Amino acid sequence: MRGLKSKRVLITGGASGIGAATARRFLEEGSKVCVLDRDCEANKKIKDELPTLTAALNADVCNLDQVKNAFAEATHAMGGVDVLINNAGISIRHNFLDITPDEWNKVIAVNLTGVFYVAQTAARHMIEQGSGVILQTASTNGIIGYPFYADYNATKAAVIELSKSMALELAPKIRVNAVAPGYVLTPMQRAEYTDAMLEAVNQKIPLRRHAMPEEVAALFAFLASDDAQFITGAIYTIDGAETAGALASR
Repeated sequence: MRGLKSKRVLITGGASGIGAATARRFLEEGSKVCVLDRDCEANKKIKDELPTLTAALNADVCNLDQVKNAFAEATHAMGGVDVLINNAGISIRHNFLDITPDEWNKVIAVNLTGVFYVAQTAARHMIEQGSGVILQTASTNGIIGYPFYADYNATKAAVIELSKSMALELAPKIRVNAVAPGYVLTPMQRAEYTDAMLEAVNQKIPLRRHAMPEEVAALFAFLASDDAQFITGAIYTIDGAETAGALASR
């Protein structure tokens, strides 16, 4: 991708799954990369796996003070931040009637409030330096209805609208887009689905498989690159055509 060499990239939720694959891709493109994750052990592991990482920062996106401190560490280590991949998120598979207030608050805190905290911190820095790109992980769950994930779905729909609003307000200095993956074969997905459930999902996706984290990472790399300089305020689905049809396609 054009323009990614030496770009300074911060990735939240960067120690596993889509975040780790995205870190690897940007390093391959010659970027400087810091990952931010609340899982200290995962941070140690990703630093061992990707020794050219500038830093693996321990922080919980739900905690504004931790976010600010980690962002300051990233800017000190890399000399600034040009690209934010705002990716940290969680999900809890439950019937709507069984979601507890604590579970609701936990999902909202990570998937929406945490996204806001990191995005606003990064945007203030980027406005001051005169340019930047913010890319946020949404989901097809924020576009169409899915059972058993009402809290998760609500947060991802909110991230989509947040991204559009940010794109309008932060232009022309900062570009903002959201990536909305469908089913991706991540550790989080494997933990929630049995093999039989995974195969049932594959059968309703026209391409007959889950996306790989590396494929989502490639989309992030394109949207951060100079090849995407006129792209902002957009939501990009990457779902093997799962959401292209309705009941008749399943």
